[in-house]
Amino acid sequence: MRVIAGEHKGRALKAVPNQLTRPTTDKVKESLFSVLGPFFDGGECLDLFAGSGGLGIEALSRGMTQCIFVDKQGKAVETIKQNLTTLKLTDHAEVYRNDAVRALKAVAKRDKQFELIFLDPPYEKMSYEDLLQQIGEAGILATGGRVVCEHDAKKELPELLAGLQAVKRDVYGNTTAITIYQTAQEDE
Repeated sequence: MRVIAGEHKGRALKAVPNQLTRPTTDKVKESLFSVLGPFFDGGECLDLFAGSGGLGIEALSRGMTQCIFVDKQGKAVETIKQNLTTLKLTDHAEVYRNDAVRALKAVAKRDKQFELIFLDPPYEKMSYEDLLQQIGEAGILATGGRVVCEHDAKKELPELLAGLQAVKRDVYGNTTAITIYQTAQEDE
């Protein structure tokens, strides 16, 4: 695992030392960020189910200003902190050991809005629909922001949910798909 592009291009990332975490492959990460835009001009992102922090760190390396990392596993939280320290990104990050539902409620209470939200839960363990519903209702996605869902290739996510519209879906091999949501456009 490594940072693909930006300020920290080529730097290695530590993996979480357990079998519970499934890191996003470099190939999928590279393809995803070419769709999102190769570089960012500031902004905040939220990396739920962060694992080693690879997606949020990639976004920071490519120009996001801040990232909140959330994972409920202690080993994952420690790995994220180590990766951020190694890359000298601790001033650009907040790391929390929490479950995703409680974390979404907490950021909503802080009136946070994000340009990017990464959802990469363990496949079949969480309801993407429930998470998307909570994100849409909480209003934590900034105008023009995107929610990136990494999921099993066999799973079809809804086109429209809680004011979020699916704008892109790509499948990588037999196991992984990415669906990207944006705030749905109002009909005029």
